[in-house]
Formats: sequence, C-alpha cells, structure tokens
Amino acid sequence: MSTKPYIRVAVGVVLRQDGAVLLGSRPADKPWPHWWELPGGKIETDESVEHALIRELKEEINIEATTVLPWVRYIHHYPRSTVELNFCKVTAWQGEPTPLESQQLAWYHQDQPIELAVGPILPATFPVLDWLRLPSRYLLSAIHQADGVTAWLERLRQALQQGIRLVQFREPAWAAQHPEDPLLLDALQQTVQLCHQYGAKCLLNSVHPWAWAQYTDGLHLRSTDAARLVQQQQTAPISKPQLLAVSAHHSADLQHANQLNSDFVVLGHVLATPSHPDEPALGWEPFAALAAQAGRPVYAIGGQSPQTLTIAQQHGAHGIAGIRQLVENP
Repeated sequence: MSTKPYIRVAVGVVLRQDGAVLLGSRPADKPWPHWWELPGGKIETDESVEHALIRELKEEINIEATTVLPWVRYIHHYPRSTVELNFCKVTAWQGEPTPLESQQLAWYHQDQPIELAVGPILPATFPVLDWLRLPSRYLLSAIHQADGVTAWLERLRQALQQGIRLVQFREPAWAAQHPEDPLLLDALQQTVQLCHQYGAKCLLNSVHPWAWAQYTDGLHLRSTDAARLVQQQQTAPISKPQLLAVSAHHSADLQHANQLNSDFVVLGHVLATPSHPDEPALGWEPFAALAAQAGRPVYAIGGQSPQTLTIAQQHGAHGIAGIRQLVENP
C-alpha cells in the first residue's frame, strides 16, 4: 500500500467558443510555484465534483460556472502524492475570468506552441491538451464489399463537409471473405486520402492486417485484440503521433486500454442498435459509471446521433461514435 497522500481535485477545463482553454499560473506560495495548470482545487469531504468546481472557480477566478460537464477522471502520481483529477468541461459561465490569488491567466489555443503561450506546464495538464484535440464525432465506415466503395466515398465526403474529423476504417464482413484483398487495401487508402484532404484522421480497425496501419493515422483495437496484447505483454505496433483506440464493453476492457496507454476508448453499446439486436444495451447510467473508470476520453457508441451528443457529454462522454446516424442527411 502506498503511503503517499491521496488528494481528490476538481479541475475546470474552461473553454471559449473558439476552442481556447483557460490556463493559470500557480501562486508563489504554493507547491510548484509559477507553473501553469488548469483552474480548480481540492474536493472537500462529502462535496460533489461539480459543487467543488463551481466553488473553486468562484474563489480562484471569480466566475460562476453554469454548464459543467463531467469529462475524464485521471489519476496522476507525483513524487510526494497521488492526485485524482476530476476534469470537467466548463462551456458556459457568468463573469469575466479574473485572478483572485495573485496568479496569471492566459487563454491557450491549440494552434499556438505551448512554450510560447505560457511558462512551464504541470505534467498532469499535458494529457488534457492532447485530449482536447480529439473531435466530438467518430465515424465508422460501412462499405461491406468492393462494389460499395464509390457510395462510401461519397457519403464520407458529405460527412467531412459536415465537420467529421475522425474516421475508423472497419470492414469485418469484407475482411472475413478476403482478409488481404488488394481492393480492400485500395479502399482504405482512398479513405485515408479523402480524410486528409479535409484535415481529418483515419484509424484502422484491428480486424484488418495491422501492417496496414502504416497507411493511416493509427490503430483501433477490438477488445479481444487489446486483451491478447495485454496477456502477451505486448504493445500495439504503432508509434506516436499515431493514435491508439480501444473498444470496451466492461471494466476489464477499460483496464486493458489503460495498460496499453490508449489515447481514447469507445464504450458501448449504449442504446439499442441494429448491429447488436440480441445484446442488451448498457443504458446511460451504467455507461457513465464505466466512463469514469477509463482515465481517458470515452466515445459513446450504439444508437448515437447528433441528437444524443449532448446527452452523451452529460454522462461523461467526450463524444459519440457510430456508423449510420452520426451525420445529418444532406
């Protein structure tokens, strides 16, 4: 058992409409003086994360948070303490952020080099800046067979024009018939090329030859493949800046995602879906309980559409993933 203090903290990811996030420097009389971090503070006994964050933001930067969305619960081990960081997105507030503890404040946009925007960043803040780069929608392909490529590419183009910036190439039926079909690889490469034209990223599902990941922006592991890698004490055969995603259905899958240091998790299915007609859906409350265990951004999958995005985020999701209803019909 560790003898280090265990500290629970509520952290505000205060976001402007342009995507900039608010950072603040630590006061000179606190540990890690002058290092930069996200605003927030310790959760008092019997205090909820949301209540603690609203209180801390008022005391620290004089704003009244009015929209607080649970996001990621993350454990960070410092040399002298272990900190449970409960990150919440704050997307609406009253008042103007004003330093009340002799700290400095700065709005940081992901387009800026971080070292030019502010001073040194606390280690636990860096993952957040990476997570914020993930889009809120994750589209899965649905080609099925070679004669469906043209229709898929047209649908993909429409989705990209509607703002989709993260895509998964996943064709289990086609792969089951012809795992290394040159036409299948060609469909993947056309998909990646079209994604890149719009500044989107494309991940390869692990049902396909993993060597094909070299043509993409990363790998999405099925839960069974993630479990096998963990059991064999192996890592996924990709390297940064490629992304690693893991599909999850229960706590053990989330543990595997953590052990593999995945960038995000897709969890479900949350609602009834035609692709899993005989399997019971999780529902939103069990989804929220599992998402809180992930330690990284979670996408809700199963019955998701633009209309469920807000509901998903209210239950701790970073965003939604799906095949059929993820974009509006043109």
